[in-house]
Amino acid sequence: MRAIVQDEYGPPHVLSLGEVPTPTPGADDVLIRVHAAGVDYGVWHVMTGLPLIGRLGLGLRRPRNRVPGMDVAGVVESVGANVTAFRPGDEVYGAATGAYAQFALARPGKLARKPANLSFTEAAAVPVSGVTALRALGQVAAGEKVLVIGAGGGVGSFATQLAVAGGAHVTAVCSTAKADLVRSLGAQAVIDYTCEPLTGTYDLIIDIAGIRPLALLRGLLTERGRLVIVGGEGGGRWFGGLGRLPAARLISLFTRRRLDTLIALTRTADLNALRDLIEAGTVRPAVGRTYSLAEASTAVADLAAGNAPGKLVITVD
Repeated sequence: MRAIVQDEYGPPHVLSLGEVPTPTPGADDVLIRVHAAGVDYGVWHVMTGLPLIGRLGLGLRRPRNRVPGMDVAGVVESVGANVTAFRPGDEVYGAATGAYAQFALARPGKLARKPANLSFTEAAAVPVSGVTALRALGQVAAGEKVLVIGAGGGVGSFATQLAVAGGAHVTAVCSTAKADLVRSLGAQAVIDYTCEPLTGTYDLIIDIAGIRPLALLRGLLTERGRLVIVGGEGGGRWFGGLGRLPAARLISLFTRRRLDTLIALTRTADLNALRDLIEAGTVRPAVGRTYSLAEASTAVADLAAGNAPGKLVITVD
């Protein structure tokens, strides 16, 4: 089968189109014929092998899994003997291993039936970003003031819509190029970080960009406000932005403000919740650009540059 392969860590050119054997599902696996796959920062971390601490899990000298990609949307090709939740022909979306290929394996607990009103391309934009936003937002209350930093990307576009749907007043932080997008998603106010400082006080801050000092963000919270740091970008080569995560939790022990960190896992229950919201018209994926499978390296480079609004998606058809 055709797939993107990676045999070393490095810049985008380490991702190349090649031929690999079609994976064989085990007893607990689902084999998916991939129609589309999302592009997220997890792929960038696997590609670069940064931060270096991550190689303990990914592979010290090269990735253990040659084919990258997690977000997936496609059709079930076959299932293992122990799988009862899905059958061949089902249209699904979720998280897979090696999604940048014509076929990929997934566990049933990380899949759900695709929203009926979405194309495969749109559905591939949902899993990692949508689940992360859903978890980050928690139980937002009507009337709360929410600040979404990085609102113009995959996670941020979902967080903005979910907060608006919950009745919150949303201030979105993004670049000039993404301002129109976040306004279209319902944000009541927009801060262009290229020319405006972060101001105001908020009941909830969702920091997706992950590069601003904790002291600055704490100063923007109400007395009992919450800060959720998504992922761990920025920082040095060894630990990246991961050093902010334990620091946030430690600070929370000595203040009324709650500082949380989040690295969400894709699960069927969350995918089902998102499907219900999407089919009801409450939220929608904001697909920015699409790429062919052969253009995967360009897609990841564009993600890292941060210039494209919304979620980037690779089509495999």
